[in-house]
Amino acid sequence: MKQAAQGLSYWQPVPFTKVHIEDGFWRPRLEVVKQVTLQACLDKCEQTGRISNFAKAAGLMEGRFEGIYFNDSDVYKVLEGTAYSLMTDPDPELEQELDRIIDLIAAAQEEDGYLSTYFTLEAPDQKWTDMERHEMYNGGHLIEAAVAYYEATGKRVLLDVACKLADHYDRLFGLGKRHWVEGHEEIELALVKLYRITGEERYWKLALWLLEERGHGHGVGTIWDREEWGPAYCQDDIPVKDIEKVTGHAVRAMYLYTAMADVVLASADETYVAALERVWSNTVERNMYITGGIGPSQHNEGFTQDYDLPNETAYCETCAAIAMVFWNHRMNLLFGDAKYADVVEREMYNGALAGISLSGDTFFYVNPLGSNGDHHRTAWYDTSCCPTNLVRFLPSIGQYAYALTDDGIVVNQYIQGEGAMDLDLGSDEISVRIIQRSNYPWNGRIELEVHPEHMTAFALRLRIPGWCRSYQLSVDGVVLEGHECLTDRGYVVLQRQWAHGQTVVLELDMPVETIRAREEVKANHGRIAIQRGPIVYCIEAVDNPQLAYDSFSLSARLPLAVNYRPDLLGGVVALSSRDQNGKPVIMIPYYAWDNREPGFMQVWIPETKEETLYSR
Repeated sequence: MKQAAQGLSYWQPVPFTKVHIEDGFWRPRLEVVKQVTLQACLDKCEQTGRISNFAKAAGLMEGRFEGIYFNDSDVYKVLEGTAYSLMTDPDPELEQELDRIIDLIAAAQEEDGYLSTYFTLEAPDQKWTDMERHEMYNGGHLIEAAVAYYEATGKRVLLDVACKLADHYDRLFGLGKRHWVEGHEEIELALVKLYRITGEERYWKLALWLLEERGHGHGVGTIWDREEWGPAYCQDDIPVKDIEKVTGHAVRAMYLYTAMADVVLASADETYVAALERVWSNTVERNMYITGGIGPSQHNEGFTQDYDLPNETAYCETCAAIAMVFWNHRMNLLFGDAKYADVVEREMYNGALAGISLSGDTFFYVNPLGSNGDHHRTAWYDTSCCPTNLVRFLPSIGQYAYALTDDGIVVNQYIQGEGAMDLDLGSDEISVRIIQRSNYPWNGRIELEVHPEHMTAFALRLRIPGWCRSYQLSVDGVVLEGHECLTDRGYVVLQRQWAHGQTVVLELDMPVETIRAREEVKANHGRIAIQRGPIVYCIEAVDNPQLAYDSFSLSARLPLAVNYRPDLLGGVVALSSRDQNGKPVIMIPYYAWDNREPGFMQVWIPETKEETLYSR
């Protein structure tokens, strides 16, 4: 555990391979990803020429490059997600298929380590001339896939390709060498992952150098030449340590901030800490939707100005929600504050999860908060970053459940199953299992069995979600009083001797809540949204044929009935009430919309004026 400066924690992550998920919410989704989504994305990569591009670049078959210059990255993301699946569910046939693809990738790598099939096949004389062309972005996703596949199988073929590629970057770029500002961030956080698996410090130092290149006028290429975009589009307008507000393309920004946090965690150099705190506050408090979606504008796939949060035209790219998880997870490890895990939860159950259908084979790229019925999921996109990002995000969600401190264990997400952790308490090293039982997110009762290998004292921190107004806590059936369950940075801290099989029960009150936006959000004046626990709700036409889009209202004073519907959308808690005219209204979780008949959807509902309500 690193020595923490004042206000920093440097918590340690618990890999998802140490977390076995067995609950009624996430387990079925993980099975769908394994059985449907992974193969669907592999098949699409094959059908669209993304995989054969490697064979062509290797000279193993004839033909020109197919697709867009960043298409290599989709193959790498599917490989990464499949590797995660193999870690928890070995599949020799699937592993053999991945080995075939990896051999093609290795064959396509040029002798000096360069690897980008577009440039190899179409423009070998234009390598490293346009910083927008995703050369290092592709490479970053290759590195992440290589680390994952090595951890899954112990096979080094792809990891050796990744190291050779990173060494190529390191020879060309760095202090006293060529300048480079990668137009789409990703390489920076990938290099930190490569450092962690290889122990080679020059990899994270190259990541740091790439971060430091930004904001000094070194950018050259398509982005920088377009007046309506310019350097701010790819976060190259100011040095990263001076960042105060979120700008530009949403996914690029989130990957940048993730990498900044990674570099702090890897180096304990806290130069970026103040900037991370500033930009987090600006992003979450002024530029994030209730669903966790970010980036309102289609024009730049990103940000405009503070509080610009339209509903029907909200872009809210699925990849941006996933990237918010990456960043906030690192922020939680760095600062030890539950508010970051709150954002992870919001994305997991709303902004990110909405991106994939219940069947696992159709997707949203864009996630509006209102639709008159013309927005629907599709099986694939020319730019298919979102389906392939979901493939690597969902199988690894277990990593967000726990963290380790220098004095104990943190429970960040409430997911039924079992976590196995090795604690280093300084004077004692001990293995601890935690078994969670719950029906979360539909019910706020969470039971945790604590199983240390022998009796020992350590702290158990339980996150009290930001949406929770009251809770009750008991240990072995004894309800704790207020002074026994004080909170610290959003966690209730149980510091005590733990024996095998002790049980903690946390009961989070989970009433239906009416949400109003800040006054500055003009799109939501006179509107309300509904949330219960971590779940944001919407109204969908298929449940409400008596209603027309945006032609009804709800009163915040009328109660909403809570009903668990096992027959609906894979099993959900639905809410029901009546509109201003007394017509019945049914609400479903936002993540589940557009899985049935097409029709309108609405999150922010006009609020019934009180004089209208009482005149009926």
